[in-house]
Amino acid sequence: MRILLLCHSLGNSQGLEKLCKPSGEAPVADVIILDGAAIVNMLRRVGTKTFQEYATLVFLPYIKAQLRNVSRVDIVWDMYIQGSLKSTAREKRGKGIRRRVTAANTIPGNWQEFLRLDNNKTELFEFLAHQVVENLSTEKEVYTTCGENVLCTRVNQNVSAMAPCSHEEADTRMFVHAMDAENRGHRRIVLRTVDTDVLVLAVSNAVRRENTEIWVAFGTGKHFRYIPAHEIATSLGHDKARALPMFHAFTGCDTVSSFAGRGKKTAFDIWKSFPEVTPVFITLRETPSSFNEEYMSVLECFVVLLYDRTSSETSVNAARQHMFSTKARSLDGIPPTSAALLQQVKRTVYQGGHIWGQSHVRVPEVPSPDAWGWKKNALHEWEPLWTLLPEAAMSCSELIKCHCVKGCRGQCKCVKANLKCTTLCQCRGDCDHNEGN
Repeated sequence: MRILLLCHSLGNSQGLEKLCKPSGEAPVADVIILDGAAIVNMLRRVGTKTFQEYATLVFLPYIKAQLRNVSRVDIVWDMYIQGSLKSTAREKRGKGIRRRVTAANTIPGNWQEFLRLDNNKTELFEFLAHQVVENLSTEKEVYTTCGENVLCTRVNQNVSAMAPCSHEEADTRMFVHAMDAENRGHRRIVLRTVDTDVLVLAVSNAVRRENTEIWVAFGTGKHFRYIPAHEIATSLGHDKARALPMFHAFTGCDTVSSFAGRGKKTAFDIWKSFPEVTPVFITLRETPSSFNEEYMSVLECFVVLLYDRTSSETSVNAARQHMFSTKARSLDGIPPTSAALLQQVKRTVYQGGHIWGQSHVRVPEVPSPDAWGWKKNALHEWEPLWTLLPEAAMSCSELIKCHCVKGCRGQCKCVKANLKCTTLCQCRGDCDHNEGN
């Protein structure tokens, strides 16, 4: 659903579908870069009993099929780093079945439970990487990551531009390989993925590659499409394409929560009507360490418009008060507090700037999440730091408000609670009840 909403927003006035190629009409390409984990999840294991049979009868034939139409194939695998943000997210997906990966070992019946364990995937990915370089022909180039290193079917091939590499996710590491392919003279590159983040990064990276076509082979089954990232970048324009990863992170991604009831399409419409936020997105993506609270005023205006396009307020706190007291909005229908928004922005800058902004860097310099909207809980797992304000229910009994129209008397909620009326009340705090307190 997220990719459909995002693509609807990114498409030009004639619609994204006219830019895309159907699944049976592949673009002419020199290189295809595969998200290895996505391929493993996609391929069926019919007729295989051992890991060696899976490699020989399923995985290697798939790679050989990709090689028929290109001169180079790259297979990029995820790495699994203990104590990272992604490791915390993975642990919430449930427990799996531990099975050692060797050529003779039997494949477990429940493939998805097997793939839930990081140790299983690490061993499987390394096993398949070695199977690729040991069994495929050297007529064409095949590169595969193996931990921080890169293996190649051609002996003594220089891989120093790609390894060692510290990227944890294939989503970003694919762009290190894309840059290497371009530097070697390839101008038509396909990225095979099922992740929206790769499409966003491909569009943003396309503006740096004027003479290169970047296609994203996205989805599976009837939803599979070849999406031209370079054409979408042209349709968006140079600045918006550069700002896109920050917009995507700010409005909701795997590590940053979305705004309640506000989807990508709504946010994109606000972006079109409020272009002042674009240079802020660009700056925070390209120089995330420059972040300071001065950028918050522009981002607060964007969020206010996200919840009320007609609002004249410029701060989320003022907008919250107005929407809650005079428009009877529920808590889900008003913006977050400025304190909560600040932590949201920090998480956005961490993901969109420090992580995605260095997608083309082999060994990116990434700070600890604890200064960027995250904290460790009692189990030493990362969790969002939602706000530095105390919990409202424990500190703000003044959130009680009355709806008195003809004066605040015995039935007034504030009178019953022995509290003064406030600007949240229908009387706006200008009543006889307050004068008597």
